[in-house]
Amino acid sequence: MERSMLEIIMDARSGGGESIFASMKFAVLPIAKVFTMCFMGFLMASKYVNILPANGRKLLNGLVFSLLLPCLIFSQLGRAITLQKLVEWWFIPVNIILATISGSLVGLVVASIVRPPYPYFKFTIIHIGIGNIGNIPLVLIAALCRDISNPFGDSSKCSQDGNAYISFGQWVGAIILYTYVFQMLAPPPGETFDGTEEETLPTKNPVNNAAPEQAPLLTSEDPGTTGLDSSKWGKLISQLWYLVEKLKLKQIFQPPIIASILAISIGTVPFLKHFILMDDAPLFFFTDSCLILGEAMIPCILLALGGNLVDGPGAGSRKLGFRTMAAIIFGRLVLVPLSGLGIVTMADKLGFIPKGDKMFKFVLLLQHSMPTSVLSGAVANLRGCGKEAAAVLFWVHIFAVLSMAGWIVLYLGILF
Repeated sequence: MERSMLEIIMDARSGGGESIFASMKFAVLPIAKVFTMCFMGFLMASKYVNILPANGRKLLNGLVFSLLLPCLIFSQLGRAITLQKLVEWWFIPVNIILATISGSLVGLVVASIVRPPYPYFKFTIIHIGIGNIGNIPLVLIAALCRDISNPFGDSSKCSQDGNAYISFGQWVGAIILYTYVFQMLAPPPGETFDGTEEETLPTKNPVNNAAPEQAPLLTSEDPGTTGLDSSKWGKLISQLWYLVEKLKLKQIFQPPIIASILAISIGTVPFLKHFILMDDAPLFFFTDSCLILGEAMIPCILLALGGNLVDGPGAGSRKLGFRTMAAIIFGRLVLVPLSGLGIVTMADKLGFIPKGDKMFKFVLLLQHSMPTSVLSGAVANLRGCGKEAAAVLFWVHIFAVLSMAGWIVLYLGILF
């Protein structure tokens, strides 16, 4: 039976220091492993070693995002999921949506109090409200489960279940990122984040003013045009392509999301699962290859993350100011986890969480307690505020080493 915060405090006062110390061990050791691997990446990217320069880190990030992470998701999620579990796990994507809503409300309150410099009001809300629900939780679960004396039991089952729960919610996070976050990070109409006016580009009849020798012989408005565009199929394809561009489906269907869809589709069909994913499957060599590649994801992403910190916060910190930066760090690492603890506790009381599955509840709590999403920095780059986002990610990840250790101590104390 899970304990309340009051019971944990009473245990500590009445001589339960040994259990508190054990919780601290299992909380601090994964963070120490993460910090050590990040420091290795920082050292490799420093000017004294310089074997992991900016171009190398970019290639390493691309390798992780396009190959290693999808392999990990496909192999771990596909092997763990069943049709029954698909029904039981319904609260994981709901929890991510609730985390976005509650985090954004916390961000709105904080931004209203702090009043960040123009035009960073929505920027502040997003960087408080959107947490890292994929990479960092996967790293923490891997580091925690690697210890054979971990409180969740068998190391392989601990790792497989934790990775499956985290992977199952990533498709929701991607949709939120490329719809809600993308819209919220838009600069003010007609301006950019640098304060300059945005250049307007002609969108209609771009060739009317061109020289005769440069103009095309046929334009799309020529009434004599025939072929695919004038047919019903052509119009249908054009409308579907417009819908894809409008909804930004290309950005949503990234390799990790495709891997999640494939894992769920194959893992919930018994015949396909025993043909591809299980140990005695005819095509298990493919799944085993994915397992091997997936194991490389954790060290690679931590080396890249540590290397990205070598340049420091840069000019973005000066634009946001100390007050705004401190508010984002405090809101993301302290206030949002508190609201998340309330959400998960209420969901447990209402019976939305599978009984007895402590890893399930632990993953739900982790989803509220992570630093700002690294992928939000990629979206910020598209919107022209990449330097400011890089500064936020730098400081939030520095302080998250302490905050995550504290929250994990609390969560393990509640669960065990």
